[in-house]
Amino acid sequence: MSPGGAATPHERAAASVATHPAPVKMVLDCDTGVDDTLAILYAALHPAVDLLGVGSVWGNVDLETATRNCLHTVHLAGRPDVPVARGADRPLLQTDAVFAYHVHGDDGQGNAGTGRVVGEPVAGSAAEQMVRLAGAHPGEVEIVAVGPLTNVALALGLCPELPSLVRGITIMGGAALAPGNVTEVAEANIWCDPDAAAAVFQAAWTVTMVGLDVTMLTTLDDGHRARLAAGGTLGRYVAGILDHYIGYFAAASFGERRSCMHDALAVAVAAGTLVPEVAPLVRAYVSTEGRTRGQTVCDLRGMYMGYPEQEGARCQPVLRTDPAFADEVVDLLVAAGDAALPVTPVDGPPAPAASAAGPASSSQEHA
Repeated sequence: MSPGGAATPHERAAASVATHPAPVKMVLDCDTGVDDTLAILYAALHPAVDLLGVGSVWGNVDLETATRNCLHTVHLAGRPDVPVARGADRPLLQTDAVFAYHVHGDDGQGNAGTGRVVGEPVAGSAAEQMVRLAGAHPGEVEIVAVGPLTNVALALGLCPELPSLVRGITIMGGAALAPGNVTEVAEANIWCDPDAAAAVFQAAWTVTMVGLDVTMLTTLDDGHRARLAAGGTLGRYVAGILDHYIGYFAAASFGERRSCMHDALAVAVAAGTLVPEVAPLVRAYVSTEGRTRGQTVCDLRGMYMGYPEQEGARCQPVLRTDPAFADEVVDLLVAAGDAALPVTPVDGPPAPAASAAGPASSSQEHA
């Protein structure tokens, strides 16, 4: 219960979940656009997640916008206790960052954000926070990265033993059997920084890869938006930011008004609230050169034999999940009731930093 005696969005949402796995300590790394906002809300509200910290990274939007949106989202959920750390503002080895304002809006909130600036990022980088929290809870922390993997690669550089300190790592990114969404073979989060992704895939841990194979099949539509809008102010806010996002996917991917959920799936798989139906343990690597740059190459040759054991396998691509998971996310957000912040726009919202941060957008989708 909040100090004033009223239940918080987190408390209301948690009370709506009848049963759940034991809470998983989680560090979330986000390039906070629209789908990242849903992922943060899910992690901040669900009782199966003990959200220790959030890191921002460039990707869907520039770093300053992503950081502002991370802070705004944890405050919306009534979780100002969750520290937000600023991360990388560009790829690991490249100089130019490419953003996806055309997908997520100039504010990263479907051009429907409140414009409120709330809270401050903590001292230290997102990579440093990741290492610090893993060291404080050895063997317990799940890293969930749903943007470019720049911060995770930097954390590995700071602490090469990080894989032995964490419970595991789950990413939203890549594609095993599905086509790419930037090139024919490359998914956006991996394509944005394939050198960082290659380092993460080469490290001595098992990467759970929640990629386009499942995220393109778990969608939100205007029926979901109507349910959200009929709830409290938190649901109404999410319904508002989804309008532009759904419109993009209607034109670019589906030919009808629905959008991918993307990032929340990775949080749920990591938390055990969404159990994959097919997720073999296989060898995988990230292509960093040529026309296949950004492709996640997974050795699925054993699929016709039930995926027999592979020597050196350290990647679990999630190949099938229940698409009805979208309804569970909507139910949680509706149960949360009113947001902990006003959701009406303030006068003179801060201008997006796109013009000063590099190319405003490209033809690709960012997830």
